[in-house]
Amino acid sequence: MIIASRYAKSLIDLAVETKQLEEVREDMKNIKMVCQSNPDFVLLLESPVVKTDKKMKIFNEIFKDKISNTTMAFLNMVAVKRREGYIDDIAYAFDEQYKTYKNITTVEVISATPLDADNKAQIMAIVAKSATGSIEIIEKTDKSLIGGFVLNVNGQRIDTSVKRKLNDLRKNFSGNAYLPDLN
Repeated sequence: MIIASRYAKSLIDLAVETKQLEEVREDMKNIKMVCQSNPDFVLLLESPVVKTDKKMKIFNEIFKDKISNTTMAFLNMVAVKRREGYIDDIAYAFDEQYKTYKNITTVEVISATPLDADNKAQIMAIVAKSATGSIEIIEKTDKSLIGGFVLNVNGQRIDTSVKRKLNDLRKNFSGNAYLPDLN
């Protein structure tokens, strides 16, 4: 989303200029978390029925003493510009731009069971070969994978799960013209 990206870029520039980048990142993480856990809050922000001054009061009530003055002023400015419906998108875009600015590669690992320290080290070694800068691992579990893992890095997906291998075998056998029809 272009609007969210532009506002996020402006906030990053401001945070860097005022030497508050880490503090603002934590604020934006909190805002993102509130938006993800409260879909009604996002609907309220997007609602044209609720007046801007009312939304600004809600921001102040929810985030008072929880975010920096810089971030609060930014939220109020976004509301004045009538772009408050994009706040969740701005928080997401901010996080992505922060990672780019700090040269952080995000790696998502989905496995059937939680990873142990040895597995994490192996994955970090694999990713470190192609990544520059620091690496951030996001772990998720999905029992339907049966075994193996799915690795998402920079838009690339490596799927070594048993579930995918079984699906590949199923497709391979269903299209095999050399097997006689047993019906």
